[in-house]
Formats: sequence, C-alpha cells, structure tokens
Amino acid sequence: MDATTSGTPTIQYLNIPDQPITALVVSPIPNFQKRHCYGESVPGEFPLAFNPSIVLHVLTECNLDPQDLAKLEATCSFFRNPANFAPDYELSISELAALDMCRKRAIFRPMTGEEQMILKEKCGGSWKLVLRFLLAGEACCRREKAHAIAGPGHSIAVTSKGAVYSFGSNSSGQLGHGNTEEEWRPRLIRLSLQGIRIIHAAAGAGRTMLISDAGRVYSFGKDSFGEAEYGGQGAKLVTTPQLVESLKDIFVVQAAIGNFFTAVLSREGRVYTFSWGNDGKLGHHTEPNDLEPRPLLGALENIPVVQIAAGYCYLLALACQPSGMSVYSVGCGLGGKLGHGSRTDEKYPRLIEQFQTLNLQPMVVAAGAWHAAVVGQDGRVCTWGWGRYGCLGHGNEDCESVPKVVEALGNIKAVHVATGDYTTFVVSEDGGVYSFGCGESSSLGHNTVADAQGNRHANVLSPELVTSLKQVNERVVQISLTNSIYWNAHTFALTDSGKLFAFGAGDKGQLGIELVANQTERVNPEWVNIDLT
Repeated sequence: MDATTSGTPTIQYLNIPDQPITALVVSPIPNFQKRHCYGESVPGEFPLAFNPSIVLHVLTECNLDPQDLAKLEATCSFFRNPANFAPDYELSISELAALDMCRKRAIFRPMTGEEQMILKEKCGGSWKLVLRFLLAGEACCRREKAHAIAGPGHSIAVTSKGAVYSFGSNSSGQLGHGNTEEEWRPRLIRLSLQGIRIIHAAAGAGRTMLISDAGRVYSFGKDSFGEAEYGGQGAKLVTTPQLVESLKDIFVVQAAIGNFFTAVLSREGRVYTFSWGNDGKLGHHTEPNDLEPRPLLGALENIPVVQIAAGYCYLLALACQPSGMSVYSVGCGLGGKLGHGSRTDEKYPRLIEQFQTLNLQPMVVAAGAWHAAVVGQDGRVCTWGWGRYGCLGHGNEDCESVPKVVEALGNIKAVHVATGDYTTFVVSEDGGVYSFGCGESSSLGHNTVADAQGNRHANVLSPELVTSLKQVNERVVQISLTNSIYWNAHTFALTDSGKLFAFGAGDKGQLGIELVANQTERVNPEWVNIDLT
C-alpha cells in the first residue's frame, strides 16, 4: 500500500441549498445582486453554465476524489444535471470529471468501451464509483510505484520505471538470472524482460511472480503454484522470467502467494486461484500441481475486489461496494484468522461483519502467516488471529477471532500495515513506524539490550516506535517483511525519496548488504545501494 498522500488539499464543500443564494446585506448597501451557479445577466457575471468545459477541466486537473465529486452534486444542480457533452449527453459534470480521471489510470486506458461499461455496472453504475475502485487499488498495492518485497530468503525490488532487481537465496532460480547462485547485492533482471514495464511483484518460498503494465504475469523459480512452502521443488526449475500462459487472457494487476495456493486479481476486480482445491477448500476441486486459474466462487463473484492478501492457507480480499469497503476471508480458520468469531474453515468467501460493528471503513488489508490486520479510513488499526509473541499488539498473547482495534495506536493515524510470521508493522500518516510481535532475527527494528545470555531478540507485546528508522531522517511510505514460518525474517523500509533500508536476517544475501564475518543479521536499518526512482 502506498502510505503517501496525493498532496492535493481536501476541498470542503458546504451543504448549500440548490437555489439562489441571498446575500448577507450589510447596511447601508442596497440592492445587492443575487448569484447562483447559473449566473445572472449582469455585466461582469461569469456563470458556470456558460463555460462548462472550463469547469470540467478544473475538476479533472484538481484530482478531486469521488466523495468530493458526490458532494458537489449534492450542493448544486449544475453539477448533477446532464452536461450535454458528447458522446453521452446524459452524464453530469461530476460524472464526466470522474470518467476523465478514470481514463488517466493505466489499467483503465486499454479497456474497450464495452469492458469499461461492464466495470461501471459492476461498481454500482457510476463513474465516481469506478474511480473509487481504481484509486483504492492504487493506494493499497503501490501499483505502478516503486516497492520492495521481503520474500522468504530472497528479495525483489521494483523501480518506479518498471525495472526489477533481485537478490538473496536462489536455490530454485527465483532470482530470475538464469542460474541458481546466490546474489548478495541487488542485480537487475535483464533476461526475458527487455521492453517490459513491471508494476507489481510477489515473492513466495522459492518462487517469484511479476506483473507488467499490460496485465501479463511472469513467473520463475519453482514451477508449481500450489505446493507447500517447505518441501519438493516441483517438476522443474525455471531460472528466467517466463510468461504464465494460462493467465494470458486475464488482465492481472496483483498476485499473492500463500502456502499451498496462489491467487491473482484481475483489473475488473475478479479473484482467481491456483491449486489447493482438494476437498473444495477454495470453492473448487483441483490438484496441487494444477496450473489453471479458477475463479473464486461465492459472494465475490459479482463484487469488485481491489486488493488480495495471502497468508498460511487463507486469503483476504478487500472489496469495493457502493455502500463502502469491506473485507472477505476464505480458507483455513485455525487461530481465528478468518475473523468470523470461530476457528472453522470457510470454503467460500465470507464477509467479516465486525467492521460494521466497529464503524470502520477498511482501506488496506494484510495477511500474516497466522494473523491479519486492517487499516481503516479513519486511521484505526485492527488485528485478529493467533496472538503469539504479541503480534496483535494488544499487550498480551491472546488469540482474537474477530477484528479488534489496537488501542495503543489510538494517538496516531495509520496509513499502512504489514504482517509477517507473528510480526506486525504500522506506518503513520507522518511517516512514523511502529512494530510489535516476535523479535527473532532483529526484524522488528528495535535495538534491544542483550540479556545475560547475549539474547537481543525480545518480543514486543504492544506497538513501539522504531526509533532507528526515525534516525535515518527519511519519511517511510512502505514496509515489507518476510511472511514465512520456515525462514528467518527480514524487513524493508521504503522512503518517499526512493531510498530502501533493510534490517533483520541476511544470511542468504536477502538484505542486499554485505555482512562481515560470522554476521547473519543486521539490527539497525542500513541503506541498500539501489535506485528505485
């Protein structure tokens, strides 16, 4: 998710009745003229209705969000009446502005007119709702922006221009360089990616997936989409990026790699899964080595999804509906990580109802190995699932089977959350970073004092500010940490200037930093020599 803001100040609109506004007459000034959106036949008058093209240009260039456009429509009939612009003469100025801003989005531009209309109907019949859908996906996935992935033993970094670097463990060819040799410094992937712009990456155990701006998916490493994280290699190793043929007819915008399965998200908001379909665990029956994507059935068949997150045998989906944002979960319910108040499995996506009770509008989801987290539009953070080592941030190690607000973060507005194997990171609006949970491998970023046995890996039961990241004097916008139960964790912190800092386990070169003799990890964040701008 992108923790930055648009930089455009939010414009506040008054709930003005749709009628001429009577001026406040201050004596002794008589005959003060009445004005409204349509103007009057008075010299010097500049009626909005006389220059709708200018108004449309202003609305579009100001990048007003859909809620602001809706407020304009509620404020004045000029903004909600048909604007009489070709080709759709019935669209209002606000709807036209939303459509123009949709056309600026890279995943919307290539769509045919028919595909755009289908998406419009799926989102609720309004271009403002389509714009909200597109913006929500960009915000939570850092789509088309620089980002880094701290995978299990290996790392992937995508620049803002779409180039890809990889480093770390390479036993299955997951670095994409045509060999199986480890890389201790970031190395540009050149093979098979010439002329291709990558906008999203996902990393799993021994496997990497890349998504281009054309919606194509490239995969390398283990050739199975559904084997267990720890175990066999699959039928063969793929050491360079290869197009996933079974996805060539689906325009993909995001991928998520879980244990036993893989999921992808189409630009229309449809979720597809590979494997782990034995016993209908994901609503369909497949074999572990199945390479064909299957649409996720059930409640999300006709609801657009903007983000997916995969954990250990379960999947979360952030859905965009006319009534607001919501979260669905499916898969294994151990530890209560599905968020429904029980530990039972769900074969089909099920709405997590607790967010309605909390009056929280989810904006970002994160799926750790055994726990999950959400950031709300109001900046509140909720966690649930297995609470081991304090990874839920509630001051204890209790399990929570429904989302619970992290009260210790009540004094900040969160914009980003990341989860791993019993670890959680939260980024605040001002760039502050908080972490809690398992302290192994120094992946929490806290420079703790060693105890009598020399152990520095203290668990953190409540959110603590990562002061070592404050000291780098850079505003953090993204955190990525290893989401694996078999690999020692490492963490990346990406700043708004494009600098990448790393800490945690580095025994396979996954930090992108050379370690000194006998050193296996870094306690404090260190700059990774790579340009992500």
